[in-house]
Amino acid sequence: MLKDLEKTLLGKQVDELSSAEKKVLKIARERRTVSTNAGEDFLAGSSFGQRLADAIARVGGSWSFIIGFMFFLVAWVVLNTVILSTRPIDAYPFIFLNLILSMIAAIQAPIIMMSQNRQAERDRFMAAKDYEINLKAEIEVLALHHKIDEQVLKELRETRAEIDALRQSVETLTKQSAQP
Repeated sequence: MLKDLEKTLLGKQVDELSSAEKKVLKIARERRTVSTNAGEDFLAGSSFGQRLADAIARVGGSWSFIIGFMFFLVAWVVLNTVILSTRPIDAYPFIFLNLILSMIAAIQAPIIMMSQNRQAERDRFMAAKDYEINLKAEIEVLALHHKIDEQVLKELRETRAEIDALRQSVETLTKQSAQP
C-alpha cells in the first residue's frame, strides 16, 4: 500500500523525493517510529569544545552570573577604595579591573557566538526532525485514507452486487406474476 503512495507522494515521483522523504518512506514501510529525543541526538554528535562553549554561554548568560559578577565588581571597588585606601592593589580609575573585564569580554563574546551558532544548528536539526515526523504522520494518514477508500469501494461493490441480485429476483418475480 505504501509503495503505491510513494509513487505519487506529495505530487512527486519516487526519483524526485528528497533523501529525508525517502528515509521516512523506508521507515514507514518498515513500520518503525521516526520520533526520537532530538535533543539527545543533537548532543551525541557534539565535541568537548562545543559542549564547553554551551556550558560557558549557559552560565555567562544567567542572572546568577550577572548578580555574582556585580558583587565581585562592588567588592573590588570597596576593597580598593575603602579597605586598602593607603595602598590599593588597583587604585581609582581601576585600570587593572578594566583590563580583566576587557579580557573576559574578549574571551566570552566569541564563546557566546559559538554557542549561538550551535543553537542555530540545533534549531535546524530540530526542524528537520519535526519535518520527518510530520511527513511520516502525513504518509500514515494517506495510507489510512487509501485503506478506508478501498474498504468503502469493496462495500459499495458488495452492496451493488446485492442490489443487482435483488433486482434480478424482482424482475423474475414480476415476469412470473405477469404470465397467466
